[in-house]
Amino acid sequence: MLDLSSAKTLKAMMAAHGIRPQHRLGQNFLTDARVLEGIVEAAQIGSEDLVLEIGPGLGTLTQQLARVAGKVLAIELDRNLVEILRKTLLEMHPNVELIHGDAGRIDLHSLLAERLPAGAKAKVAANLPYYITTPLIMRLLEEQLPLDTIVVMVQKEVADRMVAPPGGKDYGALSVAVQYYTEPRIAVKVSRGAFLPPPEVDSAVVAMKIREVPPVDAPRKDFFRVVKAAFGQRRKALGNALSGGLSMDKAIVQEALSQAQIDSSRRGETLSLEEFSVLTRKIIETGSENPPEAGNK
Repeated sequence: MLDLSSAKTLKAMMAAHGIRPQHRLGQNFLTDARVLEGIVEAAQIGSEDLVLEIGPGLGTLTQQLARVAGKVLAIELDRNLVEILRKTLLEMHPNVELIHGDAGRIDLHSLLAERLPAGAKAKVAANLPYYITTPLIMRLLEEQLPLDTIVVMVQKEVADRMVAPPGGKDYGALSVAVQYYTEPRIAVKVSRGAFLPPPEVDSAVVAMKIREVPPVDAPRKDFFRVVKAAFGQRRKALGNALSGGLSMDKAIVQEALSQAQIDSSRRGETLSLEEFSVLTRKIIETGSENPPEAGNK
């Protein structure tokens, strides 16, 4: 059986098939067995689990997942890699299903619903292409898919943003979203030397346990409208950022901030999820009490 975690094996495969990693597709193939084991361990994968993998590449992580999971559903965009995977992976691991497609566009709801037993949830394990990391993470979170755990390899700076507490430069809209939907932690730190070819930055594996219910009490759409407005212009104080971002009269915003006991001179990166929640509710209440005058919408 091929050891796909071996750099020597991967180089031989690439040479045999004329494969050159494409930078535009974020193709950096993982070759560190320790990191592969860390991903599998962080996802706590068992023999009954369906695992969704995005961007299997040459199958290094896929092989590890297939050894422990009930089924691995791998989505690969590069047609050349799909053909190689069919030859090198599927015969050895019949529990792997390979799909040629764009994970950013494919109907993930239908894909999972057709393969999961009623009431069951899947797990995600992936070495994400860096150029689409944030959009893919947001899609996995916002579409409320039947997922239990998401474990992804991302750039270290993105990982730091995902787990950042309020008050620092790393804390932003991504931090709030990840922490609203999940309980995240950095599971493994990964040097650039763990890849073939090495990327220009270090990486980290982030494990996210999906929350059964949000940690705060505010209407979800309104909550994220407020978050987006607060971080839309990070250098602006909350009073101005919210007024502009929500297209709301400054007096109404100021009243909501006052009722939420939040200083209008603070910036979005200083607010906790609970403070965003309280503020969202006060903005809804204050706005409904002060509707726009007729002809002044």
